[in-house]
Amino acid sequence: MTSPDVDERSPERRTRDEQIAGEPQMAPFDLPTDATPTPVESHLAQGRRPLAILGVVENGLIRLLDPDVRLPEHSRVIVVALEAI
Repeated sequence: MTSPDVDERSPERRTRDEQIAGEPQMAPFDLPTDATPTPVESHLAQGRRPLAILGVVENGLIRLLDPDVRLPEHSRVIVVALEAI
């Protein structure tokens, strides 16, 4: 049996990880009973690829840093941000 790696997390990070692990699991999505599961590869094969774009938040609004980026109307986006210090 292999030994586990040395835990190099800070005490704050270790506490936060324990807090996250202790949270209750989210309820499953309320899908229709006739919904059929599909693999993520079939979604990506439709030509829609995930795209990461840099931006900055100013006065609560997200401004993209690249002025040449144009997103279609009603695009779905996921915002990933650093935790405020």
